[in-house]
Amino acid sequence: MISFTSNYFLKSAAVSAALFSVLFCTSKSSVSERSDHAQVWITTADESTKLQKQTDIIFNNVTNNYQTLDVDASQKYQTIDGFGYTLTGGSVQVINQLSATKKEELLQDIFSNKENSIGVSYIRLSIGASDLNSTVFSYDDMLAGQTDVSLANFSLAKDQALIDMLKKILTINPNIKIMAAPWAPPVWMKDNGSSIGGSLQPQYYNVYAQYFVKYIQGMKAQGSTIDAITPQNEPLHPGNNPSLLMTAPQQAAFIKNSLGPAFQAANVKTKIVLYDHNCDKPEYPMEILADADAAKYVDGSAFHLYAGNIAVLSNVHLAYPTKNLYFTEQWTGSTSSFSDDLMWHSKNVIIGSMRNWSKIALEWNLANDPSFNPHTDGGCTQCKGAITVNNNEAFTKNVAYYIIAHASKFVPQNSQRIASTQPGNLSSVAFTTPNGKTTLIVLNEGNATENFNIKMNGKSAATSLPARAVATFVF
Repeated sequence: MISFTSNYFLKSAAVSAALFSVLFCTSKSSVSERSDHAQVWITTADESTKLQKQTDIIFNNVTNNYQTLDVDASQKYQTIDGFGYTLTGGSVQVINQLSATKKEELLQDIFSNKENSIGVSYIRLSIGASDLNSTVFSYDDMLAGQTDVSLANFSLAKDQALIDMLKKILTINPNIKIMAAPWAPPVWMKDNGSSIGGSLQPQYYNVYAQYFVKYIQGMKAQGSTIDAITPQNEPLHPGNNPSLLMTAPQQAAFIKNSLGPAFQAANVKTKIVLYDHNCDKPEYPMEILADADAAKYVDGSAFHLYAGNIAVLSNVHLAYPTKNLYFTEQWTGSTSSFSDDLMWHSKNVIIGSMRNWSKIALEWNLANDPSFNPHTDGGCTQCKGAITVNNNEAFTKNVAYYIIAHASKFVPQNSQRIASTQPGNLSSVAFTTPNGKTTLIVLNEGNATENFNIKMNGKSAATSLPARAVATFVF
């Protein structure tokens, strides 16, 4: 790796002194309004620079022999709903351990659109407990052998702390979008009587559909609008706690016979999004989308990338171009490095999902403690939050914070992806934002500095990106 303070500009003698300062000086100015300037923010894999603002580069059409990264706003793709994390029950638990001042500081840092914040615009929730809650629960738990088909005992009370934190987040940014997914239904609806595995019994399909309706209505009454749900988190992973096996035929039947009609009857506008699992099984969502009776209720499909290739999202898009795509989860681990995670996640979760038609890109857990708690018995023991809450007066920003920040801070909701090329070792994705700016995210995976020109609308700016670094340009 070439050090951030080394002489990697020796090969760039033709570049002006102003360009030299791009990577060596930090500007305190806000986004430049000059049309010939581009703002630059950089994070390096060696952690020497983390989301650090640089001096603007200038579109001055300097002559050189650099490779060119072309940006073309005339080629338009999907609109963007946002970037963010899952606000797990465990995240809420540890964030609430912070003092009032530190909690306010953290929530403002993550969710505000102010200049010194990262502007997270999308949150995923679990419906009931996820495996990163301290205990397993649903919103209608019964004693063994008992059922509640009328859902008379349905209550969101066990998630009140999460609901209260959402209220605070929504005061910071009222436009945040929310997706929710269950890890399991109430145990009495399952065929194995356990929170782990098993399948939803068909006689409870209609009851479970009403469970979703009551959840959405209950959250709305508490001030939180659920924009989208998936019928099941990771439906082909029944070994988690909690979890549920839900095959594609089962999910299709549940949607077309129960969930879709229930939403329609209750005038629920929340989107139904399929699958919510790995990229190695694109046939799962496509099997359901091929069923017209199910597909008419479906907005799109959601994916994780613990297996498979992010490019399969484009295959689903090509087969069903009117259906949306969502990238909803990827975790950074306790045993992985900042360097490797920054490279892999920036390429696949951010750039890869966006270049393959996703409307969102979400990392997994927002926060946990230094021991990667809380989690359920059998839940993930190595999932590292974007934030580590160390004690009531201190928190640490981890790699997932920076992975998301390079997009969330600069690509607001309703931005639209546009075309960009990927020369040499560079990966890229570009957007037009609602205020008419262009945001370009560039990753250099290589072990040497990459010199290149950014070219758009007949104008070019020369710049360089250190080895194993990600940059966001705004112009």
